[in-house]
Amino acid sequence: MESGMELQAEHLCKSYGKKEALKDVNFTLEQGVYGLLGENGAGKSTLMRILTTVDVPTGGSVRYGGKNITQMDEDYRNLIGYMPQDYSVYPSFTAANFLAYMGTLKGIPKDELKMKIPEVLEFVNLSDATNKKVKTFSGGMKRRIGIAQALLNDPEILILDEPTAGLDPKERIRFSNILSSMAKEKIILLSTHIVSDIEAIANRLIIIRKGEITETGNIDQLVKRVTGNVWEATVGQDMMNTVSAERAVIHIKQMGKDVQIRFVGDQIPDIACRSVTPTLEDYYIYVNEKRGEMI
Repeated sequence: MESGMELQAEHLCKSYGKKEALKDVNFTLEQGVYGLLGENGAGKSTLMRILTTVDVPTGGSVRYGGKNITQMDEDYRNLIGYMPQDYSVYPSFTAANFLAYMGTLKGIPKDELKMKIPEVLEFVNLSDATNKKVKTFSGGMKRRIGIAQALLNDPEILILDEPTAGLDPKERIRFSNILSSMAKEKIILLSTHIVSDIEAIANRLIIIRKGEITETGNIDQLVKRVTGNVWEATVGQDMMNTVSAERAVIHIKQMGKDVQIRFVGDQIPDIACRSVTPTLEDYYIYVNEKRGEMI
């Protein structure tokens, strides 16, 4: 990938009948891992389908290296790897056969595939499953073979829709390491509604809410913005109900008769609050609450 190549969305809109799925979406992606975070139905999958040319916008455009991706057509599709949310694998295929089939669909020559398949299987830590049938795979293995097929054409842009759904903690760490190792030379965009996954994998964030991009930026810098607005306190049940009515409470932990709570917003004068280091979840809930949407 040439350095300086950017993927730009400009005034992107998408409507399905009267429903506006995307409203004037603008952003620029460079090399690195971006997390696209939003509630279910916020427009994440619609945006990803447009970025992969599976769908076309109602208005606006997407450019890569200054060229409109719709006009680039096949040239653009050859540069992208895509793993959709409802990604399905063919159960009777072995891992190698499945990748050979997907590679053929992508128009990759047979001799090239012979070299590439062992390479991508090793990369996603599935070499020992080369000749195993996909139906015997765990959820995490299926996700990894999904990444393997997306990598067959050595894409410059990797787009993953809800890639961590159903993964256990060990698989998540492995998945995170795979993506981190590619971040220097690719644009990687992954969508999720699971905040902790973004924190573990991505270094930049895009928040989408009701079809509009509401926040973008470096995750560490965004999280620092809510320093001084995140609190923990140990209170009685009645006070907890009062706090819940006035603030966005993030965690509640029973401590015998009392309750330990973590909340975002201004300090509450009547109770002993400790200021705590914010996390991405704190930031996400804080900005959503500021926009009038309690999570």
